Formats: sequence, C-alpha cells, structure tokens
Amino acid sequence: MKKGFVIFIVMAAVACNKSITTMPDASKPTSTKYTNADVNTWVHENMTAYYLWSNNMPALAKTNSSINPMDYFYTVLNNYPITDRFSWIDSSSSNLINQLNGINTVLGIRINAFYTDEAKVNVALVISYVLKGSPAEQKGLKRGDIILTVDDKTITSANYSSALQNQTLKLGLGAYNNKVFSSTNTYITVTKAELQTNPILLDTVIKWSGKKVGYLAYLQFLISYDDSLRAVFGRFKNSGVNELVIDLRYNGGGYVTNSDLLTTLIVKDLGSKVDKVMNKKMYNDSYTKELTKQYGNAPFVTNFKMEPNNIGSLDRVFILTSGNTASASELIINNLKPFMNVILIGEHTYGKNVGSFTITDENKRWNYGLQPITFKILNSLDQSDYGTVNGFMPDYTIVDDILPYKLLGDPTETYLSKALNIIGPVAFKPNAIEGNLPHSKAYKVQEKAISDNPGLDKFDMFDKPINHKN
Repeated sequence: MKKGFVIFIVMAAVACNKSITTMPDASKPTSTKYTNADVNTWVHENMTAYYLWSNNMPALAKTNSSINPMDYFYTVLNNYPITDRFSWIDSSSSNLINQLNGINTVLGIRINAFYTDEAKVNVALVISYVLKGSPAEQKGLKRGDIILTVDDKTITSANYSSALQNQTLKLGLGAYNNKVFSSTNTYITVTKAELQTNPILLDTVIKWSGKKVGYLAYLQFLISYDDSLRAVFGRFKNSGVNELVIDLRYNGGGYVTNSDLLTTLIVKDLGSKVDKVMNKKMYNDSYTKELTKQYGNAPFVTNFKMEPNNIGSLDRVFILTSGNTASASELIINNLKPFMNVILIGEHTYGKNVGSFTITDENKRWNYGLQPITFKILNSLDQSDYGTVNGFMPDYTIVDDILPYKLLGDPTETYLSKALNIIGPVAFKPNAIEGNLPHSKAYKVQEKAISDNPGLDKFDMFDKPINHKN
C-alpha cells in the first residue's frame, strides 16, 4: 500500500539519510481531477500508519470521506481538541515546510496586547521582539514600542488578533507613562516580506555579583543554525561563563535535533554522559514494529554526543518561560532535569510532550501537508508528565506585564532581572540602568504573545525523515 512522503519535523531526533524533495506550489493545479474521497482516503491511510493514537481512529467506512480534506482531517483525530490539541493540516505543503524551517512572510514582530481603558474595549499592541533583518527592524521598530492604531483604525478587543494581517500596514505609535497610553502622533508604514528567521535574537555575557552570566534569547529550533548556536556557546565558554540564562519565552519549538544540540551544549559534565541516553521516543504499535524491523533500537533512543563548546561546569541553568514556550523548548527542560538544577522563571509552559512529522503526497497528486502527532518523548528517566494545559510550572512566577518594556538583555528587564536577583541579590538594583523610568503594571488581554503572521503561533517539534519505504 502506497503511503505519503514522510518528512520528520516535530519532537524527535533520529538519524536519517533521506532527502526532502521540493513540493509543488499549492496555487498550481494538478492536471488530473481528484475527489475529496481520493484525498481523504490518503489522509486516513497515512494517519492509520503514523498517527500516535491510530488505535483511537474511526474506520474509514465510518467517516464522511466526501467532505473537504481540511475539515476531514480533524474528524479522525483523537478527542480533538482536548487529547490531541496539536495536529494540523495545511492546504500547501510547501508553505508548511517553509514555515517549519523559519521562512515566513512577516513584518517581523511579536506583540503582547494590553487594554488601554478600564472598560477593556481599546487595546495597545506592545512589541515583544523584532526579528533581525525584518521590515520592522529596517523601519526602526524595537522591543517596547507601542502600536495604538493600524491603518488609522483603533485597535480593540474584537480585532487585535487580526489587526496586523494585511500585507502593508500603517502603524500609529504610542507611549506609556504614568499608567496611561497616549499617541505620539508618529506613523510608520511597513510592508511584509519573506524572511528567514534568525532564531538567535540576542546573546551576551553580563558581569554580575562576581559572576559571568551568559544570556541567550532563542526563538526557534532550526538545524540551519546549529553552527551559529555552537558559536554562541564557544563565546560563552571562552568568556568563562559560570551562570547561564536561556530565554525561551517566545520559542514555540522546531527541530528536535537542534533542541538536543542545545541540551548538549548546556548539560554539566558532558564527557561522562557521551553515549548515554538523553531522551526516548514512543510511536504507535504498527510504526514501532516497522522501525524496529528496519533499524533496531536506533530510531527510539537519542544519546549524548561530544560537543567541544559544551560549557561543562554548570550546576544549574535558568530558563525563562511563558505560555509560548512549547514543544522542543519544553524538551530542553525535560532533557536537562535528570542531570542538573533547572530553574524556571516566568509563566507556565504550553504543555506539549509529543511530536510530529510532515506527510505529503510523493506522487504530487495534491498539495496538502499533514502534521499529525506521531510520537511521545521521554527523558532518560522515562519522565514525560508535562503534557497538560499547564505544562511545566515555574519556580518563580513572573508575568510579562510590566511597562515600559526594557530591551532583552538589559539587567533590569523583568524576567532577566529576576534571574540575576537569584544569582546575586546583593548586587541587584532595579531600574538602575540608563536612568529608565520606573515600570508600571498594565492589564494584558491574553496570556500568550502573538505574531503578525498567524502561522508562527503554531507550536511544534519536528525532525529529519527516517529512511524507510513509503
């Protein structure tokens, strides 16, 4: 039976040799007309083969295979959107693959929304970060900038989530002083462009209370940035870093292999752990049998490997978290917990301990890309108990609601200052940098930060394909 072309991209770390082919553009129709039933039969067949909860799927005959495939996919999921709140389908496989590799059409900002009035009607969008090289950065926008209007329209609780969806946008900027939002009568017009995300938002070393603190703000786990990540830790190691803060509050996941690399660069005493278990994966029964027959135990276990830029001597690591910290970001936490003290600062994480890979039609009859959950991941102690709506709970609860925002890496920035306060409380002097005004709390509209491209608000873990017969 012919299944789909499989591309691993979720929460696994399996060696493979199979290359990823270029998928056809969804806007170009195929020459043969296929019915919904044709596509949906293919969907059901591949879900039966690879879906983690395949035993809970309805039989093909008990489904309505005549409906739109974009709707049909969700009818075969396991208790969607409660048990399975993660699987999805895209009408364009090329769009899906680009998205998972950090290629998107964006302004290049992520924002938090705050009410501007007691009636909770009007909303201000406060920029959480700006991507390097993005149209937003080129226009001078930065973390902490405030958007009060879009295309001369007031942002409200009814439209804030879609306010940034147009291709070209006129942004009306504002300020926040004495707990009041006000217009600065400054306007910037920005046009979205295709951008390869650079996930290394900032890396720096902070001298604090006799310590050297490495700080890394990391946005997405991309294998194309493996060497860049190694270089960051090379700088940390050469600088004599003896405390480490990893900012994952805006990181929704990515390639498991890149996540495993970050684990390896952080973990204490790597030399004693080489060739020992970092994490394990669990697939459905039929796929487990297929993989075992072809590869033995290799697809299920990821061991530590030597990395020269591993810091090596850390007893603890501080990880900054939020509701946007998901999937491969949570994997870092789970990977490290058996080996060192992992201190979480911020809000609870998203709660995704399962991963997926992309399935496309190798015969190119249609352009759909499936992203179903295909495995669960456990750490070296077989622990994987964070797959709930509360995810990992923080050791120190901090809400990103203090305005005006400080730049990431500023020792007085809300999240980082808490980590530094733990590292060296005597040296801690809030608001002592650059004469900034005291912060004030503002009322957030929702817990999670959102992007100017809704595709970036999906959370996932993924990997390269396993070399097997389709």
